[in-house]
Amino acid sequence: DLSISTRQHFSFDALSLESGATLSPVVVSYETWGELNADKSNALLICHALSGDAHAAGIDESGAPGWWNDYIGSGKAIDTDRFFVICSNSLGGCSGSSGPYSVDEKTGKPYALKFPILTIGDMVEAQSHLIHHLEIETLHAVVGGSMGGMQALEWSARFPNAMRKIVCTAATPNHSPQQIAWNEIGRQAIMADPDWNGGEYYDEIAPAAGLAVARMIGHITYLSESALETKFARRLQDKIAFSYSFEAEFQIESYLRHQGQKFVERFDANSYLYITRALDYYDFAARCGTLKAAFESTKAQFLFASFTSDWLYPPRRVREMYEAAQAAGRDAQYLEIDEPHGHDSFLLPSAQHETAIREFLG
Repeated sequence: DLSISTRQHFSFDALSLESGATLSPVVVSYETWGELNADKSNALLICHALSGDAHAAGIDESGAPGWWNDYIGSGKAIDTDRFFVICSNSLGGCSGSSGPYSVDEKTGKPYALKFPILTIGDMVEAQSHLIHHLEIETLHAVVGGSMGGMQALEWSARFPNAMRKIVCTAATPNHSPQQIAWNEIGRQAIMADPDWNGGEYYDEIAPAAGLAVARMIGHITYLSESALETKFARRLQDKIAFSYSFEAEFQIESYLRHQGQKFVERFDANSYLYITRALDYYDFAARCGTLKAAFESTKAQFLFASFTSDWLYPPRRVREMYEAAQAAGRDAQYLEIDEPHGHDSFLLPSAQHETAIREFLG
C-alpha cells in the first residue's frame, strides 16, 4: 500500500571511509514499498539525487508525496506489485542518515565540520550494510538518476555479484570542470553567509541566505534554456511596468527566490557542502585507469538514459559510458530521450523513460 510510507532507521557500529577516517556509529534512514518474496530475489534499490531523500514514493506521514511517485507504485515502471523497493537517505544527508547535523556521541553536539569528508563510495558502502541487514544477497537492480546514477555505477564496480541490472539515468562517470565550478559557487555562497559561522550554526541562526543562493544557482543548472523561456520569458512579476528597484521584477527572479526559500526549509547547509564535494571527487574510471577497464570489472546489465536538453549531465557523456560498457563486453542499452526540461527531466513523467525502465527490469 503506497498511501503512507514510514521512515525506518538502521544503525551499525562503524564505517571505514575512503579518506582514512572512521565514522562511528552510523545511522541509515530508509523506506520500503512492496513485499520481499520468499527467495528474496525481487529487491530493488533506488538511489536519490543531491537534494533527495529516502521518500521516493507514496505519501509520508506529513502528507508529502514521494519524489519519484510517477515511476514507483502498483503497475508503474517500478512495479511494487512485483518488486520490493528500497530507498535510503544517503550518508551525509539531512533526512535521518548520519550527516554533519547528527550528534557526535563524544561531544553531545552536532558534528558540523568535524563530520568526516565523504565520497560516493562511502555512501554506497553504507547502503550495502543496509542491504545486508535486510538479508538480501542479490538485488534485482540498482536504479538511480543524477547522483543516484553515480551511486548505481559504484554499486556495479564495488559489488559486481550483488545485482543483476543497473539503471543509470542523467549521470556522468565524473564531474567536468564546469560541473565542479557550479558546485564551488554554491559552496562559496554558503560559506560567505556570516550565519554559517564555520559550520557551527546548529544552536544559532542557520545560514539561510547562503543556502538559498546555492539552491538558486543549482536550480538554474537543472533547467534548460528553452524550459525557462517557455515558462517565464521576460514576463514581469505582479506588475505591468518596471518599479526601478531591486525587488523581484521578473517572474524568473521571483521563482528562483521561492525555490531558494523552499529548499532552506528542508535542507541543511553543511550537508550541501559535503554532498557536492562527494560528487566532485567521484570518478568511476579512476581505480582502473579507463572507462572500458572500469566496466570490465562489472557483471550487471546496464541501461543508460540521457535527455537531449540536459546541459549539466549531457547526453554525449552518458553515451560515452554506454560505448565503454559495450567495448568491455557488457550487456548495455542506451536511450536518448527528447524532453525539454533539462536535467530535471529524469524526475518528471516521461512515457519513453518509463517504458524503457519497465522493459529493462523485465
